[in-house]
Amino acid sequence: MAPAEPSDWLAAKLLAWHERHGRKDLPWQRNPSPYRVWVSEIMLQQTQVQAVVPYFERFVARFPEVQALAEAELDEVLHLWSGLGYYARARNLHKAAGLVAAGGGALPTTQAGLEALPGVGRSTAGAILALAMGRAAPILDGNVKRVLARFHGVGGVPNAPETLRALWGHAKAHTPQTRTAEYTQAIMDLGATLCTRHAPGCPACPLAKRCAALATGRVAEIPPTAKRGAKPVRKARMYLISVPTGACLLERRPNFGVWGGLWSPPQRDPSCSPEAVCADFGIRAAAIAEHRAASVFRHSFTHFHLDIEPHYLRLAEQPNRVGDGGGLLWYDPTHPPAVGLPAPVAALLASLREVFP
Repeated sequence: MAPAEPSDWLAAKLLAWHERHGRKDLPWQRNPSPYRVWVSEIMLQQTQVQAVVPYFERFVARFPEVQALAEAELDEVLHLWSGLGYYARARNLHKAAGLVAAGGGALPTTQAGLEALPGVGRSTAGAILALAMGRAAPILDGNVKRVLARFHGVGGVPNAPETLRALWGHAKAHTPQTRTAEYTQAIMDLGATLCTRHAPGCPACPLAKRCAALATGRVAEIPPTAKRGAKPVRKARMYLISVPTGACLLERRPNFGVWGGLWSPPQRDPSCSPEAVCADFGIRAAAIAEHRAASVFRHSFTHFHLDIEPHYLRLAEQPNRVGDGGGLLWYDPTHPPAVGLPAPVAALLASLREVFP
């Protein structure tokens, strides 16, 4: 016997729409185990589906279950995450896998148990319960917030406490007891494909008939866009110190911040000279055979811009006092190790052979 259809109007409309237009062949939908859904939900935080798909496929091919992820070195996890951004997600995923593996290898099956894992909040926990376990748990990611805010005419700032209380109430009220996984995917898909922030496809929306924002001409105003000032600009030099073999010296960054735990060339204040940065590693200034400065380029983060000034230093020989270990690594671009690299660093390393053929 087919499961009973939900009596909620919004849920019923979304499910009917999803049957015809929803996404049904995403890689994490093919075998929606709690582990695979968890990995996908973490990757999808602040990242669009099309960007996540190839990363997810590579990640679960290497770490098909929790134990494999827990046993991996953080370097390898960050290596597979390189380019996806928001690296705290990868660090938290690895840490959480260790906790799950230590507890027997199965993800928690309760909202509170999932929320206790690093990097898992209320909405992510709800998505795991709904998509992988068929539990009637509401979610409230960015797409769902926008759908519910427009449908109910909730015009407050999205992350204000009173707005969140109202939206969580609506999310819980609409989440059906049956076909929960399909409903959850449907409301996420609607927000991603039709009820978009810019140029929403209202004429094709299954909820248009009862949408408060559409009825009152406020679709463009809900949810309101937070006013942001100009991003501050930070400046830094990156010193690509290489030796005749082509290997380049990298430092491991601290396990916090935007590139926490990743590797990069020594990053210094723009006032730092080539001689000074070499002295940090016990390299004599006389060992610098060639120095070339390149044009400044900008890499933008959520809250600031970073203007990077690359400086290429070629040493006459491999310094005996600087070896691998202790947070240092001679990175050979011809045989790259499996370590995490920020996207701009990967591009700089790829340019080494052009600068010093």
